[in-house]
Amino acid sequence: MKNLIVIIGSLIIAFAFNFFLVPYEILSSGLSGIAILLGLITPFDIGMLNFVLNLPVLILGYIKLGREITWNTLICVLSLSVFLYILPVTTVTDSILLSAIFGGVIGGVGIGLILKFSGTSGGLDIIAIIVSRSSNMSVGLLLTAMNGIIVLFSGSIFSWDLALYTLLSIFITGKLIDTIHTNHIKLTMQIITTQGDPIRKELLDSIYRGITITDGFGGYTLESKQILTMVVTRYETIKVKEIVRKHDEKAFINIFETVEVDGEFAKN
Repeated sequence: MKNLIVIIGSLIIAFAFNFFLVPYEILSSGLSGIAILLGLITPFDIGMLNFVLNLPVLILGYIKLGREITWNTLICVLSLSVFLYILPVTTVTDSILLSAIFGGVIGGVGIGLILKFSGTSGGLDIIAIIVSRSSNMSVGLLLTAMNGIIVLFSGSIFSWDLALYTLLSIFITGKLIDTIHTNHIKLTMQIITTQGDPIRKELLDSIYRGITITDGFGGYTLESKQILTMVVTRYETIKVKEIVRKHDEKAFINIFETVEVDGEFAKN
């Protein structure tokens, strides 16, 4: 299922490139943007350039992020390169502004889907995820910041009008990525239960998070309870709730957004 989503996301990205960005020489974010740039000024195919540029970053991803996310990234890079080669380069609209906006929106949807299902579209995505795991910065914000150099290249080689359109497209892409890929959002879960010990053991075995346990007392039932408190990512809440309900159907779970985490928090 994940591989299928990655391939669909790659198709969406390729569609955004060849139908909106490339016809107007608007660059995308990341190494894909550099591939577009080189493809516009050299006779080499953009899809082939995208694959070659991503090879060294894939090796870095394997070292830092593990086998699964690197495998999904490899699938994305290969399928994106193929789709860029197969899909024709054509215009959907005569407006360069609309092309920049919708190219950014559609590209952001594709990248966001891939990131959400444990992959990257390659290039700077991998670097952004690595940096995000050691900071509280979102992936979309990091990608927007790192792509400033692509805007400078676009302005110096083509025109500064095109550079501004590129900046607009990259900014929109970053916003869409943060809308879909919400793994950087931290939530605090407070679990009130009578089955604290078995829940604690399974949570520690399944989810690499610290848990703080305090004793409580039901005001209505006059029953002793345990209060388990832990900070998780948005994606992990589903797994936590499954574990809690497995041991205690009547457990009370309070979830609220965490503004900032100051201390050790694994960015897995």
